[in-house]
Formats: sequence, C-alpha cells, structure tokens
Amino acid sequence: MRSLYPSIHPYWSDHIAVDGLHRLYVEQCGNPEGIPVVFLHGGPGAGCEAWHRSFFDPDKYRIILFDQRGAGRSTPHASLVDNSTQHLVQDMQRIRKELDIEKWLVFGGSWGSTLGLAYAQTHPESVSGLILRGIFMCRQQEIEWFYQRGADRIFPDYWQDFLAPIPAAEQDDLLKAYYKRLTGQDELARMAAAKAWSVWEGRTATLLPSAKTVDFFSDTHVALSLARIECHYFMHDAFLQAGQLLHETNKLKGIPGIIVQGRYDMICPLESAWQLAQAWPDARLQIIDDAGHSAAEPGIADALIEATDRFAELLA
Repeated sequence: MRSLYPSIHPYWSDHIAVDGLHRLYVEQCGNPEGIPVVFLHGGPGAGCEAWHRSFFDPDKYRIILFDQRGAGRSTPHASLVDNSTQHLVQDMQRIRKELDIEKWLVFGGSWGSTLGLAYAQTHPESVSGLILRGIFMCRQQEIEWFYQRGADRIFPDYWQDFLAPIPAAEQDDLLKAYYKRLTGQDELARMAAAKAWSVWEGRTATLLPSAKTVDFFSDTHVALSLARIECHYFMHDAFLQAGQLLHETNKLKGIPGIIVQGRYDMICPLESAWQLAQAWPDARLQIIDDAGHSAAEPGIADALIEATDRFAELLA
C-alpha cells in the first residue's frame, strides 16, 4: 500500500490580492519545471495543511496549494464578503495566470471536488485532468443528509452535541439556526456554534475514530472559518443551480478523471460519486471498501497517490 511522499517545504510562497479585500495565501512546492497540479482543500473554509503537499511526487510535479477566501492563511479570516463559488473559480484563473501556467491537473476532495468540477466546467481548456475524492455536488439532498436528517441516524451520540447550541424550537431548520448564530454579534454564541459544527464534521470524517482528525476540526481558527463559510455556502446552495454540476458533465468531455470514494463515507455518501461516474465517461471510479471520507485514511491515500503517479506518466 502506498504512503505519502516525504514532507517537503515550499520553494515559493506569497499572498496574492484578488480584489480590494481578499488576499490569498499561495505556495509552490516540488519541481518548478514539473507537471503543474493545483490542490483544492475542503470545507469550504478548512484551509491547506502541510501534509497535503505529499500526495504528489515532488520530482515530477510543480505543486500549487492555496487557501481559499477566508480560509487558512488567507485574509480576512472567515470573511463571507464576496465569497462564492464563482469568486473561487475566478481566483483559480487569477492564480494560474499569475504563475504562467497554461494547463494544470486539478486535485480536490469533498468541497474541493465541488470546486474542481465547477472550475473544470467553466474553464475546461485550462484543465489537463481531474483527481476527485469524496464527491460532493452541493445538491439539496446532500446538504440535508448531513445537516438535518440522515447522518444523525448513524451517529446519534455525536448528533446530540451538534444539536446542543440550537434550541429545540429552531431544530427543524438547523442550517438557518446555525447561520443566525455564526453571523450574529454574540461572540460566545458564534464560537460555540462554530465549534459544534466543525467537531460534528471531524468526528464523522473517518471510518474509525481519529483523535488527530477531531483535534484539527476542534482548532478555534479552523472551526470559525469552516463553520461560517460552509454554512454561508450551504444557505445559498453553493451559489449553483439545482443539480448544476451533474447536469453539466458534458462540459468535461475529453478531460480524464479519477474518482476516489470511500464506501462508508458518511459525510458525502457514495451515491453522488456513482452518479457522477455514470454521467462522465472519461472518469474512472475507484471505491475504497474500508474507508470513510477522510483523505488521510490508508486506502484513500493509497488510491490518491496511485492516481497522481498515473497522471504523472500520462502527462509527462
């Protein structure tokens, strides 16, 4: 089974101003003359981590990571102003042009798969291939499954903690109730809601409990941006038309793709990955039978590294 490539450090990093407010942290690692690949983190709002660099052979890839608007080291932190899917797609084009890249491989999981699909469908000429994990197309049934009814039946113990910040009278619309608190002026209520929202995701991300994963999601900096930005996007249907990403798979024609999906993914159930693969003939779906949602799970990490190695040969 493949393991991550050795840890590496950026050879270049900077903040790029994409408008009058937002400055995005961008870094490059690996081989400056290698195959360009862009890593899209999850959430939205989670930010990149150092280990994300290690899915790629550093001798063969020019690895670009960036923190999306409001996330990670980008500023202003947790900002919802001018923060939409369309803004993020534009940001990717801005970064690609700033770095003088003609085409790049797009690698993203969870929300990163959402953004990767939206970007590729908007700018197919800029994409050499797609590696997507834990497919999330931000449809109403996907959001409702995890934040209203569905996943609560699998994790009733964790669900009680998710409900805790919300009075019973408001629990029939948890997105609305959380949005009220995450965007409100009461700082204590805002942080309590952010922590409960983020920890719910961290606890359910892996097939087996992972204290390391929960610790990341419990971090105050991560929790605030993740909860605020996710809830903001989900309240607005991710700024997409109903079913848009599935309906517009024809725009991916000719773009090779690999989809990696944990069979027991409770955040983004397998159904979405299956439907995407059926609608996108150029993609190959690989189901990992002993995994949930997280890219850190051994079977998923193995499949993702196999995918990047395969594309290294294809795009060489």
